[in-house]
Amino acid sequence: ESAVVDPVEPKKILPYLRERGLSLKYILTTHSHADHAGGNSLLLQLLQADGAPKPQVCGGGSKVQSVSRLVSHNESLEPLGSAISIRCLHTPCHTQDHICYLVERPGHSPAVFTGDTLFIAGCGRFFEGSPEQMCANLLDTLGRLAPDTRVYCGHEYTRKNLQFAASVEPDNADVRAKLERCLASPDSPTIPSTIGEELLTNPFMRVGESAALQRCAGSSDPVKVMAALRKQKDSF
Repeated sequence: ESAVVDPVEPKKILPYLRERGLSLKYILTTHSHADHAGGNSLLLQLLQADGAPKPQVCGGGSKVQSVSRLVSHNESLEPLGSAISIRCLHTPCHTQDHICYLVERPGHSPAVFTGDTLFIAGCGRFFEGSPEQMCANLLDTLGRLAPDTRVYCGHEYTRKNLQFAASVEPDNADVRAKLERCLASPDSPTIPSTIGEELLTNPFMRVGESAALQRCAGSSDPVKVMAALRKQKDSF
């Protein structure tokens, strides 16, 4: 059994499943934007034409393309096989229907698929939500996951995010070191990170503890720091 997350290039999925003898149980959609949910319907059509069982299309709202199962915060899906668990984390702000998926397997580090809520060294724009919501998402829901949880986000914005992080927290040695590694290997992927790394290098996860960020925002209130950082990042 298998699951796919935001399969916007559905024609690549079927050969992968065939080669490995996998059946697709879930399409896990992080949110309704077309660059994340836009392949759902075509993938269902391809699976049907191939005679494959129809997977559940999971999402956080009715705007998700072809959604067949609406999921809620902390809802657990039936495991993949006997050991791989999937827990849904509602993280509204970028969109109100945004869901992150925490995947766990005994003996392995967890993984969280964060869509456009948490990027490596950044976060998504607040299209449908508030700084309060993003603080709750990053400091509580995601920030309290195990430090070794691998972070798989929806876009590769890491280098620019780290450049912004270095500009607002110039004395952060962890940010500088990670930026140097990224610049030294410009063609290499930066994903995954880990929650532990993000707590050290992601300014949006450091709004409650970094004196430099609080000085930059002119406030010690994490929500106000979050709002100020997002405004600065939008024009960076």
